Amino acid sequence: MIPQIQQIAVDEKKWLTDEEMLDCIALGQSLPGVIAVNMATYIGRKLRGVPGAVAATVGVVIPAIIAILLAVWFLDFIGDNGFVYGAFVGVKAAVCGLIAVTMVRLGKQILKTPFQWVIMFAGGIAVCFFGISAILVISAGIAAGIMYSIVSEKRENNKK
Repeated sequence: MIPQIQQIAVDEKKWLTDEEMLDCIALGQSLPGVIAVNMATYIGRKLRGVPGAVAATVGVVIPAIIAILLAVWFLDFIGDNGFVYGAFVGVKAAVCGLIAVTMVRLGKQILKTPFQWVIMFAGGIAVCFFGISAILVISAGIAAGIMYSIVSEKRENNKK
């Protein structure tokens, strides 16, 4: 959903800037619930306040509920079908590709220094290969960023 939301909200409709989209993603990820609903609520509130947030939330939730009900009915109807299973495997691969494209696109927009790239790769490795909680990785990244900023600021002050 994130690539589609970004394409519509940032590229097509210009409802958000790239920086606001990053804030939207961060907030959507940090709140409980489905990220698409959280992001829709954020965008709706930004554009039209509380009524916009409610309308956006309802606009995302109702079609999703209908789609889930239809999918459950359809899956019950077809039973264990190898073709359907194969289709879901293909969908998983496509979703992984969409996530990778979004990650690269957002990385190019926000990662400006080698330090930021190192933190991003280290965090990805910690989560993917070592099973470290994303919350711990994010907290460590925040701490490392703060320390980096303090050290960089001291270096700049010493040069003056």
